[in-house]
Amino acid sequence: MQDAMFSGLFGALTTEHRMNFIANNLANVNTSGYKQTRLAFKDTMASYAHDEIREPLMHLKSKPLFPEAKNMVRPRIAVSKIDFSQGSMRFTGDPFDLAISGENAFFRVATPNGNYLTRNGHFVLSGDGTLMTPQGWPLQGAGGNIAIPAGTRNVVIAPDGTVSADGDAVGQIALVRVENPQNLQKRGMNLYEPYENVQVEEQDAYAQGATVEQGYIEAANVDVVTEMVNMIEVQRQFEAYQKVMQTTDALDRQTNQQIGKRSS
Repeated sequence: MQDAMFSGLFGALTTEHRMNFIANNLANVNTSGYKQTRLAFKDTMASYAHDEIREPLMHLKSKPLFPEAKNMVRPRIAVSKIDFSQGSMRFTGDPFDLAISGENAFFRVATPNGNYLTRNGHFVLSGDGTLMTPQGWPLQGAGGNIAIPAGTRNVVIAPDGTVSADGDAVGQIALVRVENPQNLQKRGMNLYEPYENVQVEEQDAYAQGATVEQGYIEAANVDVVTEMVNMIEVQRQFEAYQKVMQTTDALDRQTNQQIGKRSS
């Protein structure tokens, strides 16, 4: 009965872990530039020594020397994966709202803990005219921070990231392309950084066809209906695993009682 109990337990823990990711995706459905996280699973095969033995048989009526192969399968979480697919564009009309058109491209922002990448294009102006995130992290340009001169009436940001203040170019927004974005990990606040001891090759995203769309925000790539269906599915799975554990426990108790009665 232990195999049934362990299978139910690990299955319940797996569904609980999956539910946490689904809940996080739904909680960020209105977060600009958010990328949903998905889980991948694999089968863990528990093999026995005789599973790998293929003894020769003299004829069809020969009796096998070893028992029939028996492999036990237990699904396990293999890896969590960030879905970096493009989200839809939402028009805001705010000149400091920027959306990236093109996958695997990111803005770079400077935080007190270093530079990070993000897809969230909601920016504001500081008191000194620096273009930054609402948290106060400056958006990085080709030569550092981008500053809008005081008294500027019209700010235009071209698809190539060039920022013009009343017709005069004041900088170009840096747009970084990561060839393999799965080497990035989430660090909270919609920020990304490479995994530890992993080298990420950064390229010029403009040269790869990416553009910046002024007055738009990239919506989260979370499908609410799909995630709600996944949540219901996970809940039903958890209930099924719970039933397996309860049934296994009841059978164990019944078996122990019967053995105790026979022994007495």
